[in-house]
Amino acid sequence: MSVLGVKGIIRIRKLPRKSRKKNSGNQAKVHSSQDTPLSGEIEQNIALFSSAFRESPDIIIRKIHTDKLLAAVIYVEGLCDTKKLDEFVLGALISLQEIEETDLLTFIENHLAISKTEHLSKLSDGVNAILLGKPLLLINGCQEALALGLTQFEKRPIEEPKAETSIRGPREGFTETLSTNVSLIRRIIRDPALKIKKLQIGKYTKTDVLICYVEGLVDHTLIEEIENRLKRIDIDGVYESGYLEQFIEDNPYSPFPQVLYTERPDVLSANLLEGRAAILMDGTPFALIAPVSFFSLFQSQEDYYERFWIGTFIRLLRFLFLVISLFLPSTYVAITTFHQEMVPTSLLLNIASAREGVAFPAIVEVFIMELSFEALREAGIRLPRQVGSAVSIVGALVIGEAAVQAGIVSAPMIIVVSITGIASFMVPRYSVGLAIRILRFPIILLGGILGLIGVMLGFILIIIHLCGLRSFGIPYLSPISTLQKNLYRDSLIRAPLWKMNERPHFTG
Repeated sequence: MSVLGVKGIIRIRKLPRKSRKKNSGNQAKVHSSQDTPLSGEIEQNIALFSSAFRESPDIIIRKIHTDKLLAAVIYVEGLCDTKKLDEFVLGALISLQEIEETDLLTFIENHLAISKTEHLSKLSDGVNAILLGKPLLLINGCQEALALGLTQFEKRPIEEPKAETSIRGPREGFTETLSTNVSLIRRIIRDPALKIKKLQIGKYTKTDVLICYVEGLVDHTLIEEIENRLKRIDIDGVYESGYLEQFIEDNPYSPFPQVLYTERPDVLSANLLEGRAAILMDGTPFALIAPVSFFSLFQSQEDYYERFWIGTFIRLLRFLFLVISLFLPSTYVAITTFHQEMVPTSLLLNIASAREGVAFPAIVEVFIMELSFEALREAGIRLPRQVGSAVSIVGALVIGEAAVQAGIVSAPMIIVVSITGIASFMVPRYSVGLAIRILRFPIILLGGILGLIGVMLGFILIIIHLCGLRSFGIPYLSPISTLQKNLYRDSLIRAPLWKMNERPHFTG
């Protein structure tokens, strides 16, 4: 589904030249017909909509014919509040006693107990309104239609975020409904400076996308750049905000995320008040935040809800275990293969005795264990929740014990891989954890070939790559790389709230 929807990225099969021309001609014909203006003849308008929605049994056309009025209502079954439609529209139209012929549409609009209406004059606008769940009212003699704000569909209630759990803080998370997500932000930022720009992306899905920012705090060049990147997306449909992320990031070939995603309204609101921009999409609870830095990806909402010295300790612990997760297996392989003199004699003898019956070198041993651990982790995620955790734990214990007894791996290697796996869970952002898991394997390869020199080479290459990365023009390692000393108080450490009195400086 996701591959076939992208235009110009992956082509499964090219059509013959004549077929392509014929298909493009049909598409042009459809689009030109949908730009047809509505006429004053209701039967002609009904014929246009019937042609546009042919072979669509869920499209309901309800005609109303009284002594003084000829009208029709078109709506999608399941996307419209039919109870209100019957009560406030159909009932009101049937009970009309007198009608003013001068401005018929406005006269009828004033007699409908509906707060939100919209005048439409083109077939394409009417089609889009119907597909959004807004019933369309056609009146004979009127060259405009009336879109009624009676949208209603099944939606998920507000629940606690699943991907960003916290001990302390709000329990509300975003849902798949765009209006609900905007209301959650409005409840936190109660100021008219909160601005929202609306776009539609996807040739067929026409998905609503919102750009949120706080006027006066954000650089308008950032909003223009985000808007331009979103408008350049040419795709058949978008189903999740991850589609947008892959199209708008500065370096799509980097394993590191250049956009932060969250499903917490408090996290998004805090970033908006720092001068960042947010992208919300209909149909997903995950919102995008840009620009971001490497250090902001290691910040958690609980860092600010607890006292500053607790937040600082936990944040430093994250960076320590980041280094352990990335370099511990490769360092172990390099030391046991090339630099045995660095290990104390007693520990070296214990490692040698443990590896005495192992048939593989250390680099093969660590690759076997790392790949097995990654497979168990993915299996625990994909399996049902009731059995996923049990399979992961039991599988790790049974396979590890059996592998040691069979002489495939050694006991110290299991300890190293286990510590590495625990360290990787310390990263608060799943996308950063994925990047670390991917980079761990080439660093292990370098350590097995070149020893500690290979490990340091891998570290230097990662730093060089991070220094060259940018997120919407912002250096990825800011504020450390840009020497913004006033912002050091919220990077590696978390200073007291009363000392963090300056917003980040976001300029290209």
